[in-house]
Amino acid sequence: MALPGPFMRYRYLVIPLTFACVLLSLLAGCSDDQRRESRLSGATMGTTWSVTFFGEPDIGIPELKMALQSALDRVNDEMSTYKKDSALSRFNQAKADTTELLPSDFARVLRKAQAISRQSGGAYDVTVGPLVNLWGFGPAPDRSPAPPKADIDAARARIGWQKLKLDGRRATQPGGLYVDLSSIAKGFAVDKVAGVLERNGLKNYLVEIGGELRASGGKPYGEAWHVAVERPVPGVREVERVVEMNNLAIATSGDYRNFFEDHGTFYSHTIDPRTGYPVGHKLGSVSVLYSDCMTADGYATALTVLGPDEGLAFAKKHELAVLFVVRTDNGFKEIMSPAFKAFLEDAEVKRDGR
Repeated sequence: MALPGPFMRYRYLVIPLTFACVLLSLLAGCSDDQRRESRLSGATMGTTWSVTFFGEPDIGIPELKMALQSALDRVNDEMSTYKKDSALSRFNQAKADTTELLPSDFARVLRKAQAISRQSGGAYDVTVGPLVNLWGFGPAPDRSPAPPKADIDAARARIGWQKLKLDGRRATQPGGLYVDLSSIAKGFAVDKVAGVLERNGLKNYLVEIGGELRASGGKPYGEAWHVAVERPVPGVREVERVVEMNNLAIATSGDYRNFFEDHGTFYSHTIDPRTGYPVGHKLGSVSVLYSDCMTADGYATALTVLGPDEGLAFAKKHELAVLFVVRTDNGFKEIMSPAFKAFLEDAEVKRDGR
């Protein structure tokens, strides 16, 4: 559940989130006088952001970039564990039984995190921070040998999404709770950028932050956006599958960009809150398609913890479009949820005009 940088945990992560396991694939498109292509980019949350869009915004390009960066800075100021003065850090450092009035976006992200925690039976849990830090994947990375069981048990005693009481925008710190939104805030930031673009009259765009993406509309003359899901191989950049997207977000979580080995044992950055240990299954990566990137981001982490078997059952139950890439003795194997298969079939029908 961790990558370098404030919001690259669990990859997010994660994402990660991997670099978050999804490569941006902007296939060359047409443009005309009315549908001019523009690209903006910058730095945020320990990674980079980029936007490609067609058309003219209601404000100037420099002003649009400033608005995008400002929106991202606000997310960072509210939800970063790396900033000591962020709203999240203040909550984590608050005394026991203290109630904090959270910024509205912060509260919204926390509500979504709690909902996914409830759905997944605690496989997803944003209070897992003490375990992430103990295993050396936190703000101060320390890839020392695996921690002793006593330390793991002590960290587990501090976590538990049920301990976090949220009433509207008011969150109560029970004492010692350490919330880490790295697995979901980056996806939320993608959605915030999309909102800025739409408020400024743009309908055809592709947003990417650290590998998490959201697409709207398409390119001129009906060409769709395409993104490439990366094959989960350490140290290389290979495409596993290209996905055609329109009015969708995609988030990917994997274990092959951030890990360590101790006496021949591989330890993933994805920590299972239910056990206190890194996951031990053979899931290399999981990609989730959803209408918003915040939800896709959170589900990607939950499914990474659950693994290919539990994860596929979860995806079927909740009708999620999910692609699992699993390691086998003979290479990688793709497992698709029914909703993901249907998405691919629908995209093929639209492309062929049938």
